[in-house]
Amino acid sequence: MAILGVKTNLGNQQSKKVFHLPSSKSALIVFTRNPELGKCKTRLAATIGDQSALDVYRFLLDHTVKITTPLAADVYVYYSEKIKDVDIWDTSIFRKKQQQGHDLGHKMQHAFTEVFNMGYQRAIIIGSDLYDLTTQELEDAFLKLEDKEFVIGPAQDGGYYLLGMKHLKPPLFKNKKWGTQRVLNDTLQDLELGKPSNLGREK
Repeated sequence: MAILGVKTNLGNQQSKKVFHLPSSKSALIVFTRNPELGKCKTRLAATIGDQSALDVYRFLLDHTVKITTPLAADVYVYYSEKIKDVDIWDTSIFRKKQQQGHDLGHKMQHAFTEVFNMGYQRAIIIGSDLYDLTTQELEDAFLKLEDKEFVIGPAQDGGYYLLGMKHLKPPLFKNKKWGTQRVLNDTLQDLELGKPSNLGREK
């Protein structure tokens, strides 16, 4: 397993099923919320208001589009509410799907299962609200998966901003208190790594 550099979730702090033949051995899964007033960045909205929070989230979405477009991987955008045929996610580049499940873990497991069933050999999942994530870091994460079974990017809030794997490991998505400081350590326990003494560089 590889552990990436630690990141801060900047977004929180500031600011039809279609058959597809893989064109790559790698798939990037992007979980996104539909950008609707009052339905995104709710913690941030409590401080700066719904409209400002929506503006911040749209800015972060634009950044995510920018850094994922050049990737040499097939990119799947999983919508939280409803798939939009026409939006910032260009259908000539991004493949669109719907999140399915009763909690975040179930939704992530379902997404990984889908892409592995399509024949991908490596899969990585990210959110859509990390302003300091770069194309190069995503490429490096896929590169690490060539000789590692798993890769994880720790976040300063005790969660993770990136999770990648070569095969599905269901325990990673079960019995987690999502959104708490326990998520990263509990995930590492599932990977039989225990609590790391050094998670890498901070941003």
